[in-house]
Amino acid sequence: MTDLLAVEDLRVDIPTHGGTLHAVRGIDLRVAAGETLCIVGESGCGKSMTALALMDLLPARATRRAARLALEGEDLLRASARRMSDLRGDRIAMIFQEPMTSLNPSYAIGDQLEETLLRHRSASRAAARDRAVDLLEKVGITGASGRLGQYPHQLSGGLRQRVMIAMALMCGPALIVADEPTTALDVTIQAQILHLLKSLQRELKMGMVLITHDLGIVARVADRVAVMYAGEVVESGTTASLFAAPLHPYTQGLLRCIPVPGRTKRGRPLGAIPGMVPTPIGPLTQCQFANRCPHRAAACTAGAVALRSVGADRAYRCVLPPDAAMALGRAAA
Repeated sequence: MTDLLAVEDLRVDIPTHGGTLHAVRGIDLRVAAGETLCIVGESGCGKSMTALALMDLLPARATRRAARLALEGEDLLRASARRMSDLRGDRIAMIFQEPMTSLNPSYAIGDQLEETLLRHRSASRAAARDRAVDLLEKVGITGASGRLGQYPHQLSGGLRQRVMIAMALMCGPALIVADEPTTALDVTIQAQILHLLKSLQRELKMGMVLITHDLGIVARVADRVAVMYAGEVVESGTTASLFAAPLHPYTQGLLRCIPVPGRTKRGRPLGAIPGMVPTPIGPLTQCQFANRCPHRAAACTAGAVALRSVGADRAYRCVLPPDAAMALGRAAA
């Protein structure tokens, strides 16, 4: 299957007074057309920095390096600032994390939606308005034509997120990057937004990178999963194989934190991962998860740990051999 997005050895570094902060440490990702890749991990693991690096929207002091970063075969590392501006909103679009602040409060909803099509297509204002109304209806907003004159503060959080989705779809992008698009929404609206994203993706045959810290969301929408910890991908694979037998101790710990209907007894404490995330400043000298791992051994602190491949589409970053990791994973699932 041809990769829509291909990322190899992506790194994001930020200089600080205490040294270089390695926000993303050499990750590999790939997404095919129509596929959903979920990047999951706790806050601060580098998920959002990865998304911003894909879009070339990093903070001014941050630097991006990679062996390969390609969208539809085009080398984004060699793309000029003008070319990236042409691609953003057209072939690759982003749904930002916070719907309450992602829209410009000074402009009406219609102006913000229409601007995307007018910027990237030779479309008239009337055509842009018709497209905006059509997409607002498609994302489930009733009375769409009347909404165009409203301002963000007149909409609920769920409606604003639907507007953000419609804005991302204005030019029919090949790839959507959704950075925790349901974080600020209640559970009912979360389910609606996720169902909407999946149905639109199937209809429009888009690839999607969905960033989240919620494994429940991953189980519902992902085709493949990349688990991040302290700037690294520590495990990747298909959703079914990862949930059936998580190989990395961090992934196993995350799954133990989730209540399972029929298995988790009422009143029993859920699992927890003890310890603290290591600082991302400085070079790697050991396994990043070593100070929190229940299976820590001397080899874990002997140096950085490389990814191990298990089959064609499974990898994990641990000194445990595959048989031992698989046995622990089945017990944790």
